[in-house]
Amino acid sequence: MTIRTIAGLALGTALALVGQAHAQSRDNIQVVGSSTVFPYSQAVAERFANTASFKSPVVESTGTGGGMQIFCGGIGAQTPDLTGASRAMKKSEFDLCAKNGVTNVTEILLGYDALSLSSAQGGPDMDITKAQLFQALAAEVEVDGKIVANPYNAWNEIDASLPAEPILVYGPPPTSGTRDAWVELVMVEGCGEFAAIEALEKEKKAEVCERMRTDGKFVEAGENDNLIVQRLAADAKAFGIFGYSFLYENQDKLKGASIAGVKPSEETVKSGEYAVSRPLFIYVKNDHRTAIPGLNEFLTEYVSEGAIGTGGYLEERGLVPLSAEEAAKVRDAVTNSTAMTSPAS
Repeated sequence: MTIRTIAGLALGTALALVGQAHAQSRDNIQVVGSSTVFPYSQAVAERFANTASFKSPVVESTGTGGGMQIFCGGIGAQTPDLTGASRAMKKSEFDLCAKNGVTNVTEILLGYDALSLSSAQGGPDMDITKAQLFQALAAEVEVDGKIVANPYNAWNEIDASLPAEPILVYGPPPTSGTRDAWVELVMVEGCGEFAAIEALEKEKKAEVCERMRTDGKFVEAGENDNLIVQRLAADAKAFGIFGYSFLYENQDKLKGASIAGVKPSEETVKSGEYAVSRPLFIYVKNDHRTAIPGLNEFLTEYVSEGAIGTGGYLEERGLVPLSAEEAAKVRDAVTNSTAMTSPAS
């Protein structure tokens, strides 16, 4: 081992110890991240505060991308202990964490969620395909073999079977994991149905497939899903993009559209029949686990059978549980503080 290597290891150890010393000055757990994961973290925090002798965790909804930026800002009391994510951490985010000394992170798969296109209970019924959703929401679409600015103003202009109502969809901003997942699972898959788009070069194809329209038919409504519910209540002809868990919690106010003939439900998500589903995660800084009072106990509660298991209180809030084998691997990673490796992309 060279002197330079030894010096580098010593510096890394010193930084970790400094981070833990800073973290020790805070006596409550701090959680940021995805608006979809937020209600789950909040539910666990409430259960933890009622049954443990530690201070109640502080949970903040910042969006997946925003949460990653804050989480990866460094170690110490000025940074959060966990972040929730409605997609896996990206390589660019992993690299940002490493650059700022956040080099020992455990990735925790919580369960599964689905994305839904929802409307108020009194709104129009909808059964739509991914290709039709792409045509409704993309900035550019294929018309008569040519790629043009999106000309569609009403749903039935795309297909006569769709409602004869103006297209208006409220959705998440680019910082949201829900937006990332919607683009990946709906827009990109939907655009693959069009030959002229498929024939484009890779970068141009990605731009066409991923870019949402900005002419007022798709409206970025921020990270607060409750605001979208309010807008749908005010305009029953409008739609909103949510995680299934949020639709589940608001089923007295909302109804989900069918995608290719399948409605979102726990059964159709778990079976894979509803084809717009995604995994949900939390990420924890292992350097904080011995420094923040109650953090290990909070994690144990979060991945307990009573929380994420079948019949657990998070399933009651819309989380689709892991299989027994998946859950066992998750608990093992939490127990052993297993550090994640760099994502491929």
